[in-house]
Amino acid sequence: MSYRMLLVAVLGELLLPQMLCKAYVVNCGINGPQPLQHKYPQPGELIIGGITSQTFIFSFPLDFTAQPSSTVFEEFVVVTKYYQQILALVFAVKEINENPKILPNVSLGFQIYDSYFDAKKTYRATMQLISSPKGFVPNYKCDCQNNLISIIGALDSQTSLHVATLLDIYKIPQLIYGPAPVMNDKTPGLLFYQMVPNKDLQYVGLRSLLLHFRWMWIGILTMANDNGERFMQTVLPFFSQSGICFAFRERLPMLTFLTRFQDLMEELIKIYDIVMSSKANVVVVYGESYSVVILRCLPFLSEREDKTNKPKGKVWIMASHIELTSLVPQRIWTAEMFHGAIAFTVYSKDPPEFHQFVKNINPSGTTTDGFIREFWQQAFACVFSNPVVDETGGGICTGEEKLKNLPGSFFEMSMTGHSYSIYNAVHAVAHALHAMISSRLSHRAMMDRGSVKFWNQPSWQLHHFLSVSFNNSAGDKVSFDQNGELLAGFDIINWIIFSNQSFHRVKVGEVDPQVPPDLIFTINENTITWHSWFNQVQPLSLCNNYCHPGYSKKVKEGEPFCCYDCIPCPEGKISEQEDTNDCYKCPDEYYPDKNRNSCIPRDISFLSYEESLGICLACCALSFSLIRALVLRTFMKNHNTPIVKANNRNLSYTLLISLLLCFLCALLFIGRPQKLTCLLRQTAFGIIFSVAVSCVLAKTITVVLAFMATKPGSRMRKWVGKGLANVIILSCSLIQASICTVWLATSPPFPDVDIHSVAEEIIVECNEGSITMFYCVLGYMGFLASVSFMIAFLSRKLPDSFNEAKFITFSMLVCCSVWLSFVPTYLSAKGKYIAAVETFSILASSAGLLGCIFLPKCYIIVFRSELNRKEQLIRIKS
Repeated sequence: MSYRMLLVAVLGELLLPQMLCKAYVVNCGINGPQPLQHKYPQPGELIIGGITSQTFIFSFPLDFTAQPSSTVFEEFVVVTKYYQQILALVFAVKEINENPKILPNVSLGFQIYDSYFDAKKTYRATMQLISSPKGFVPNYKCDCQNNLISIIGALDSQTSLHVATLLDIYKIPQLIYGPAPVMNDKTPGLLFYQMVPNKDLQYVGLRSLLLHFRWMWIGILTMANDNGERFMQTVLPFFSQSGICFAFRERLPMLTFLTRFQDLMEELIKIYDIVMSSKANVVVVYGESYSVVILRCLPFLSEREDKTNKPKGKVWIMASHIELTSLVPQRIWTAEMFHGAIAFTVYSKDPPEFHQFVKNINPSGTTTDGFIREFWQQAFACVFSNPVVDETGGGICTGEEKLKNLPGSFFEMSMTGHSYSIYNAVHAVAHALHAMISSRLSHRAMMDRGSVKFWNQPSWQLHHFLSVSFNNSAGDKVSFDQNGELLAGFDIINWIIFSNQSFHRVKVGEVDPQVPPDLIFTINENTITWHSWFNQVQPLSLCNNYCHPGYSKKVKEGEPFCCYDCIPCPEGKISEQEDTNDCYKCPDEYYPDKNRNSCIPRDISFLSYEESLGICLACCALSFSLIRALVLRTFMKNHNTPIVKANNRNLSYTLLISLLLCFLCALLFIGRPQKLTCLLRQTAFGIIFSVAVSCVLAKTITVVLAFMATKPGSRMRKWVGKGLANVIILSCSLIQASICTVWLATSPPFPDVDIHSVAEEIIVECNEGSITMFYCVLGYMGFLASVSFMIAFLSRKLPDSFNEAKFITFSMLVCCSVWLSFVPTYLSAKGKYIAAVETFSILASSAGLLGCIFLPKCYIIVFRSELNRKEQLIRIKS
């Protein structure tokens, strides 16, 4: 077995060759599989092609921190990391050839061609695969025993597209393990079998990762090619819909056959300055497999970087086809900038015996491996002794060096995702061949004319069988969907890089399409190691700090929507989470706290018997009722005394009873409002107090009429008596009763809650129903009181035995003052204090009437009984 690459160097330019591999089915006879120890294809082989990146030819300055125009040093460099991909192909072919259950009597072989990362050379290599192995004759096959059946590759999408352009003519299957090429309107309907999961699944995983850690301000690095452009066009709107913004979007230069070193370095310096000066701590890299090789140059190229300061750390998020690789000149370079990076990788698993297979690889164990000596020299920085050429570039290679001692950026003992894809690709071709052979045998096609006829069948027939589903030796099921894409997921890997350049992968999550949609993305953030810059604290990547609860976002004009100011929530609204777009109101049963970041349950508020204010007012009402009862008892006990008889004692009793009811009406305003209490509190008090004021008005008019009746020849005598007083009381009371009846009949009061007046409380109150009727009742009482006050004031100097008119005047002055003060206080009060104000007004006005009219008389009855005699009354009159 042999795989060899041609290498070309041009001074001052960068070359990235690739290789095309083709594998064969060897010796289709009955003797069984033969060992793969041949350098070139042997007769009777079926060819499988393959593509991978393997070697750089570098012309670079001796000092990367120097100016690009410095002295250059030309060096042949192998990407040692990708040597495992060749071993994976060899191991898969060896495993199939040693397993008689897969392809009995059939062996596989392969051959490698170099594409040089150049379209012309890729086309030539592809034509060599299609032609006979011993002679390059395009479109002509003179060797019927060696047949190309498929090609595996490439890691680079552009190379895959070049290869597919020719393969499409012959309908030869191509299995690629890198990103799918970008098709355009002029591209024919090329058929690829992708050994990696659907790219859309990776986009979903990337978005889920960013949203999980709330990284809303990110940078994006892509390659300056069609794949990078497609990524930009797809991902930018996809991410933006989820609120993710982009601090920068830069394109890394492509490494081509003719890349000017000076232009490359200047472009990289510019990109490095943009990345490091950005506030975005997260950078998504969607490039080619060698992107890390370019990125590792960045810290050494910036002319502006302050060497005394530690470079700012970033969280690098790598796409699935990017590996942590190092070139030989980068051996002593630190890879610390990628410590803590998060990479999406194709799911991989070590097949049995692969580790031992790799462990046994050494230069002395094979003479047909055209790459192992160069790999060994560059991986271990040594040279093999050559008696012809004196090589002093390093230590002498013994061949006993251990691959496991190499840093992970140079070589890994465990199978990587790319190698696992190649391994599965070889097995997919083998199982497809097995299915095709079984199909032919079932029709007895091979038995008729021998095996040669079978192998001359067109290779396009393999397409029908490549949709095969099988279990590989690692125990994984391998199958394709209807689009020829592998049905698999991605592992999310955390890169751990140690100071000695050793490299360790830690699986921290996965993207699995075969689970329910809400479980596709899983991650264990506790197992992630972050870059030392972040002191093991989860990094933030925001245009500005989060808006704390109690604030909302306000987008800055002319900037991306991820850049915003934080403004406090307006009165009555809250925000409970960070970065809220808008504040919102609490439910009716809650109110905002002082920080406006949470809702607090409201208290149910009403004038209660359980609070001090309610208790105080209730005690006042009961106390006044008791005093009124004592006054009534005193009057009734002295029923026939002159002071009681004076000015109509029946009016006095009526007034005392109405005042008692007024005091008791105050209790209707205390306690939780009910339907009955709401109906009675205003109407009952309005009628009763109107009776009380009517009694006072009747007393006042009686005093005036009594004085006028004493004049000689006055006709007022006929009006003096009980009849006039009763008419006044009944007529005035009936008017108020009529108003209240209309009120109750049209829009009666009812229990209600007020959630707007006081933010912290739900006020249980009596809704007055018709506020007009309420003010009519109140206004009528005020009218009666005003009339009584004016008449009493005008008659205050009339002669009277016990100063009745003066006491009435003073009592009505108190009553009117109370109710005049009540109106503005009532209108400005809120909650339970409205009921408290009205209760106080009822008690104050009623107590004013009781005190001003009856207490002086009680004083005379109790303490100055000598004045309560008829003789004294006559003496006073005379």
